[in-house]
Amino acid sequence: MTTSADLPLRGAAAPSVSGVITGEPGAPSEPPRADCVADSAGGLTFDVVPPGRPGAAEAWDAALLLRRRGGRGAPTDELRLPLVPAGDGRLRAALPSTVALPEGRWDAFAVSAGGEPERIMPGINDLRSLLDRRPDPERGSVAVRIPYVTKNGNLSVRSWLRAPHAEAGEIHVTEESVSVRGRTFGRAAGPDAVVEARRRGDPETVRTAPVTGEGTRFTFSLSYPELAGPWQGGSEAWDLWLRPAADADAVRIGRLLDDVAEKKHIFTYPSQPLTAPNGPVRVGPYYTLDNDLSVRVAEDRSQDAAE
Repeated sequence: MTTSADLPLRGAAAPSVSGVITGEPGAPSEPPRADCVADSAGGLTFDVVPPGRPGAAEAWDAALLLRRRGGRGAPTDELRLPLVPAGDGRLRAALPSTVALPEGRWDAFAVSAGGEPERIMPGINDLRSLLDRRPDPERGSVAVRIPYVTKNGNLSVRSWLRAPHAEAGEIHVTEESVSVRGRTFGRAAGPDAVVEARRRGDPETVRTAPVTGEGTRFTFSLSYPELAGPWQGGSEAWDLWLRPAADADAVRIGRLLDDVAEKKHIFTYPSQPLTAPNGPVRVGPYYTLDNDLSVRVAEDRSQDAAE
């Protein structure tokens, strides 16, 4: 039996236009709020509704501050974008695709003249252009920025910068394997290309499988019994890498080219029961918090419940 799973689960909120609007613009107690629009080139535009303060929308020296989470205060951990009046009491900032934003999570703040940075609340995230985005496969890198709402209800931007990049596409799950189709950007897969499944925390344990494809397209299948063989108990993860040629560096396989900032709980795939040398397990693919593709081997507790 073969199961194809390439779309979010039924009933999930449509990610194309997302976000919430809280309060009425201009309310004195309301923090700044921003609507975000993504363009097909990878740029972002922020339309900020400032707090209800006299002259806030005319503060030409105001800025939108992006601060990388977990940064150490280096100049590359902050990016200031000028905010200029855009009409209707709004201020506008632009993050062009030509401005580099290192990979990570960037929290958004509004900084008024002489004031302290204030966290920005999310408005409407219009990300429809990301669904049709098709970067040139011959380019050496892929840059992706997706605004999203944090668990605390604030606005942040998830950024990826991969050079080269291996984009996962259609995923098929069978009883004993997973097959993946994808595209490469910056380095095509050659005749000796392989996929490497690396056991997380154990760099010496690697399983490989051949890769087939034409041009920038690639396909591979991984055997579940091979990944379950070394299992010793608990839950283990195998991270998937594409080595496009014997003399090339391996590239982490992930899915970045859409409008979903965090895929782990939206793009889900069935795990399959399997009898490993050290006991019953369930094996299946999943996306990590960074939207990279991995395979999990975990103890099958459903058999205990059935006994």
